[in-house]
Amino acid sequence: MLSGRCHCGAIHYVATGEAAHHALCHCEDCRRSAGAPMVGWIAFRTEQVTISGDPVTYASSEHGRRLFCGTCGTGLFYTNPVALPGIIDIQSCTLDDPESVAPGAHIQVAERLAWMADLASLPEFARYPGM
Repeated sequence: MLSGRCHCGAIHYVATGEAAHHALCHCEDCRRSAGAPMVGWIAFRTEQVTISGDPVTYASSEHGRRLFCGTCGTGLFYTNPVALPGIIDIQSCTLDDPESVAPGAHIQVAERLAWMADLASLPEFARYPGM
């Protein structure tokens, strides 16, 4: 069982059973929606996920629906009954323990930002380095 929530705690969820996949998506739609260079998605059958609270739904494409917390704005779920029938994708970094399931693939890499290829070569700081 995996559980998670939005930033403010207004929406909680529980997913049971095995995930269908866990991938890091690099598509422009995900980047713009999250304001991040990629988004982790862990997919479950719809009936495996119980949601407490009332997420807001945004039609991000003809069939794609992004669900988020209307209070704090945290992106939580993605559904697309045409491309992913019976599947709900959960933004994996909203899990209570996001390290519990490592991603297994990068997807939509045709749209990946070029500078993402060299991230491992950037300097690292344990905390904010200051000015």
